[in-house]
Amino acid sequence: MNADALIMAAHFAHTRWRLAFDDRQKLEDWQQARLQRFLRETLPRASAFRHAGYERLSDLPMMDKASMMAAFDAYNTRGILLDEALPIAMQAERSRDFEPTLGQGSRALTVGLSSGTSGNRGVFLVSKAERLRIAFFLRANSNLYTTLNSRRIDFAFHDLLEGIEPALPRLNANRPDVLVGPPSLLRALATEAAAGRLHIQPAHIISVAEVLEDDDRGAIQASFGQAPHQLYQATEGLLGYTCEHGCVHLNESFVHIEPDWLDEARTRFQPIVTDFTRQTQLIVRYRLNDVLRVCDAPCPCGRAERAIAAIEGRSDEVLWLPALADGRATPVFPDFLRRAMLFAGTTVREYRIVQAGMRLDIALQIPGDRPQAIQRVSHELAGLWQALGLQAPALNFNDWQAPAAGVKRRRVERRQAPPGLACTF
Repeated sequence: MNADALIMAAHFAHTRWRLAFDDRQKLEDWQQARLQRFLRETLPRASAFRHAGYERLSDLPMMDKASMMAAFDAYNTRGILLDEALPIAMQAERSRDFEPTLGQGSRALTVGLSSGTSGNRGVFLVSKAERLRIAFFLRANSNLYTTLNSRRIDFAFHDLLEGIEPALPRLNANRPDVLVGPPSLLRALATEAAAGRLHIQPAHIISVAEVLEDDDRGAIQASFGQAPHQLYQATEGLLGYTCEHGCVHLNESFVHIEPDWLDEARTRFQPIVTDFTRQTQLIVRYRLNDVLRVCDAPCPCGRAERAIAAIEGRSDEVLWLPALADGRATPVFPDFLRRAMLFAGTTVREYRIVQAGMRLDIALQIPGDRPQAIQRVSHELAGLWQALGLQAPALNFNDWQAPAAGVKRRRVERRQAPPGLACTF
């Protein structure tokens, strides 16, 4: 077994068995000890934090992708300039050759490019020692992947930009035991399997990069006989994973997550992430625009990490409408819309909802009776507005178009809130 494989095995054993917390207080004590060491030893190595002498995490300013990109060299411990890293990442995207690194030998850094769901370009740096802590980057291959190849592990990368057709012969030949991809891709592969063109029986299916919705989960399980598990993964790190009961738990053994609650009942929040295991590009009080919905009951697995009922999407996937009673801005979370579309029936195969003020542009893929399907969607949405006590927006229906290869699927998007509404996130 080579050195990389030994490191990977050690990381896995450390996470799976040593860090299997079943007591919340022990988990928080573990976090605080690691955070204090991170603040003391790692943070001062980046110029943004060198002279501040922070003793508590709450004393640090918040950051996001825009602020990190604006002062890229200040937020990594090597002082790497954005102008040094960006050309490597851009050339890899253009050439589809992801082997080159920044630097050589033990100090070599993998450089990656992330557009993110919001479309804002970001660059990430990962050292050799940190590579095995990063799970997947689906749009692009990377040195992060090739370290997994060994006599025991045969890793095969399929370029999303090439589409489904070129992947089918390779998949049929390789017969993978583990299948990893965005749910829209897994759904497309499930369709190929149901049609008899794909002949694989993976033992594990892992969904990444997009929201895993119930209809996708059902179709994937029906075709492959396996329920897909979900990784909550971003450029900022591995943030969550599903347990044996299919519940997503936050990866709090390696990241500290402050919830920024979005409602008084504390059912949904945006995560503020600090990764206290990072040594190169620092993620400190980094606000993500994801919307997470918490479980309303403890998970049967007994893990102490916070259980998440759903990763609903980005904050710009939350629609805002005025309340009937007082015109107050009221959020309509993506999960409400997905449920409405689910109840509209199987006649709607795909959809996309975009808010433009008090109008919703709704693109539908309907193989059957289009007027009947539009009527059912309109009926379900009307019921939703009534249940939430909201003013009904105008509905504009059009034809659904598949996103370009490599582009993340977004079924709900808010491009413009209704004029005059004071949206709070």
